[in-house]
This record gives sequence, C-alpha cells and structure tokens, in this order.
Amino acid sequence: MSRRKHSRRKTVQSMAQAGSAAPAEVKGKQRRHGGGGRRPSSAAAGGLPPAVVPAPAPAYGRGLPLLHPHAAGIDVGSFSHWVCVGPEQGPREFPAHTDGLQALVAWLHQQQVSTVALESTGIYWVALYELLESEGFEVLLADPSYTRQVKGRPKSDRLDCQWIQRLHAHGLLAAAFRPDEGTCVLRSLLRLRANHVRYAGQHIQHMQKALEQMNLKLPEVVSDITGATGLAIIQDILRGQRDPVTLARHRDRRCKNSAAAIAQALHGSYRDEHLFALQQALDCWQFYQQQLRAVDGRIEQQLHAMKKRQELPHLPTKPRQRKRKPNEPRFDVRLALYHVTGVDLTEIEGIDVVTALTVVSEIGVDMTRWPTAKHFASWLGLCPQFRKTGGRVSSSRTRPGSNRAAGALKLGASTLCRNKGALGAFYRRMKSRLGAPKAVTATAHKLARLVYNTLRYGREYVKRTQEEYEAQMHTRQVQSLKRKARLLGLEVVERPAASAGASASASGEDTSARAEA
Repeated sequence: MSRRKHSRRKTVQSMAQAGSAAPAEVKGKQRRHGGGGRRPSSAAAGGLPPAVVPAPAPAYGRGLPLLHPHAAGIDVGSFSHWVCVGPEQGPREFPAHTDGLQALVAWLHQQQVSTVALESTGIYWVALYELLESEGFEVLLADPSYTRQVKGRPKSDRLDCQWIQRLHAHGLLAAAFRPDEGTCVLRSLLRLRANHVRYAGQHIQHMQKALEQMNLKLPEVVSDITGATGLAIIQDILRGQRDPVTLARHRDRRCKNSAAAIAQALHGSYRDEHLFALQQALDCWQFYQQQLRAVDGRIEQQLHAMKKRQELPHLPTKPRQRKRKPNEPRFDVRLALYHVTGVDLTEIEGIDVVTALTVVSEIGVDMTRWPTAKHFASWLGLCPQFRKTGGRVSSSRTRPGSNRAAGALKLGASTLCRNKGALGAFYRRMKSRLGAPKAVTATAHKLARLVYNTLRYGREYVKRTQEEYEAQMHTRQVQSLKRKARLLGLEVVERPAASAGASASASGEDTSARAEA
C-alpha cells in the first residue's frame, strides 16, 4: 500500500471514531482522486459490521446547564439588527426601522421565544427594548463588556448575535439596571434639563468673550454677568448706551464693588461685530432660560404623577440657609420629592434638592433591586475594586464609570469641607489621610449608604455633631491601642489628664501604657 493511501485511510478511521460527518466527504474525495482504485476486501465488505458513526454533538456545551431554552440574542446596530434564536435556526437580519422591528417581533413570536438579550450599544437599543417589553418578552439589557467575544475568535454581527444567544441560554449574562417606567420618564427630563443648563453656560462664556474683546471688564467687577447688575448693564449697552457712569447706575445695592469701580471697568471699544456677537449670545441664553422653565413644568407634572397614594405626615418647613442658585428648579422640589419617596432626603447633610432630585431620577424609589447597601455602593462604583493576584493586592481603585447618581453624590460630598457635623468631620479626617479626591469618594460612599437606608427602610437621618464624632473616634483609638497592647503583653491604664488645658485628647482623658512584670 502506498504512503498516500495509508494516510488517507487513517484519516477516515480517525474521523469516524470522532463522530463527525466528514467520512462521506473524504470518500467523495477518494472517488474524485482515485476512481479506479483498489476495491475493499471481502472482510471489509461483508465480514465485519460497518463502523457506527455517533450522532453529532449538540451545539451547546454539555458541561453547562441550559437555563433559558427559548432565548434569543440580538446584536443591535444603527442600520440593522442581527437575531439568533438557537443553533437550529440560522441568524436573521432585520432592518432597524419600525417595520423591520415589527417583523422582528413577529418572527420571535413565531419561534416561541420568551426571553431576549441585547447589548446596550449607544441609544440604538432603546426603541427595540421598549417594543419588546410592550410585547411581553422578558428583555435583558447586557453590558457590552459581558458579551464581548473570546479573544482569537472571528468577530462579525452574525457571530455576535449567536454568541449573545448562547451566553443568555446558559444564564451567563447579567442584566443592566433599568428603572420603572415613571422613573425613566423623570430621568429623561432631568438629563434634558442638564443639557439646557450646560448649553446656557456656554452662551454665558460667549458673552464674556465678547465683553473681553471690547475690553469691558464687567466680569471682573460683577460676580455673575447674568445677575441683576450684569444683565441690566448688558441690555443697556445693546440699546446703545456708552456712558460708563450711566451704565454703572444699574448697580444693585448688594453688589460688592462700588459704582465708581464699575464705571471704570466699562471704558472700552464698542465694535459692531463684537456687539453683534454679544447680542447673539444673550438671545441664546434667554432662549435656554425659557426652555428650562418649560422643562421644570414637565418635571413637576411627572413628580405629581409619581406621587404616593398613601397619606404622609406633614412636612415641616425648612429655613433657607442660602440664597437661591440660578439653575435651581422653579418649584418646591423638596415637597414634591417627599410625596414621591415618603422621606426627606434633604435632611442628610450634603444633599440639597438638586442632588436628591438627580439621585431619585437615576435610581428610582424601589431599593429592593440591590439586596444590601454594599451592593448599591458597588453598583455606583464608590467602593474599592480589589485586584488580587499571587496573594498580593495589585490595585484597589474604584471601578471606572460615568454613573450620574454617583457624580451627584460626589458633588454633594465635596460641599462638606466646612460642615460642622459628623459628615464634615469625617471628610476632613479622610482628606488629611488620603487627599481630597479620595476623601470625596469615601464621603460619597457614606452618603450612598445613608440614602439606601433612608429609601429602603424609611430610617430618618439623625444628625450628629462634630464633638460626638470626635469622641467616637477617640473611643475607637483607645480600644485599638488596648488590643495592640494585649498582643505585646502590655496593659493600658486610663487616667485623667494632668491639666484641664491639655490637648492630648478631645474628651479630656489621657491614655498611657506600662509593662507588667
């Protein structure tokens, strides 16, 4: 037997033992390449039974349980969506327009699909998600990092939908958080409002640029050019007034600088092109102020629609500790949120009405989605993410991300630098040890736990003073010192301070250690 025929026969036998369908293909190759070859012997022809080729292995792995047998996977795109319902049916492509989405839903019903997994790619998934949810499907929105292909495998839209379906069928995908319908509406309105505030701020910068190009130093003598003094002066300039003394008469009595200082800053060169740019920027800023008022009205209506049906105790009035900020909503947010959540989140130090409204619009009021406060802090990305290898922690940084609720809590934590309560003392203590950025994250983590316990269990926030917090820290330090002393065979004896003016301890006690014989 020649070497070529011997190797061909070994290939056929090995593939038959492996249970694949390749022997027929190899036999066809034998006919094509050697049609006049030697016929098989009589023993191979009729003396021995033919080799039994086992059935092909199932498409799913045998080691993983099949949790969702009627699952589908969708790779979302801007032009089309690729859908896979299982290994028996090949993937299909549907257009992304409305008719294509309806045809996709009808095909899923025809294939008896009950649960669907899709990637959160940009905003292309929103229309498909809402349609699938309205049709009664169990929709799982997965983070793209969970559905990423294994390295080394080819990647295409057709293969991606098959991979998503396979992962979902085995229950290997975690659903991304999506609040209830009312909270989704409120979240969209709050994000739209944040965009309007940002765009309005850009046009304020355009006004400042136009004033600087005319060498008018109004931003240097007025803290806010859109305030009472600054806005009156700009409007008078655009009406044609050029006399600095006359313009300075618009000074409000609460303005820090004098009228003479303002008049001195208003000497400049009034060029037509810069005045035109100033007029355009002012018109755009005023337009976005109108848009903000309209959005605030819709937000108030949505909060009223989300109002709890049960009777709540009367909310006591809270004295205003500072003047109203320019971009605050133009309605009673504190009262509206109280009727939605049943608690007053603004009682927590560092959380004002805008922060509370942002947090509620992002997470909703159903805190059962997170089993504990630790899960909630982990979802926000405010707790350390340990990376440990070889018994050594290589990194303990927080998880990177752009969670808007976490951003609002960090902004609230940064305002506690001068707070006289326990949270302010905690922030300053963390800042002295870790620095300002890490102190903000640590304080935001504490705020997140307070928000969770308040919304989940209805616990009222109990304010503590700075002295109470320092006394608690002193007690913990003494206990830690005693524990270390016992390990070293020492004993800690507490005795009163020698003098009343000693500053060794906030509680007026001094701690010393002595060795036992």
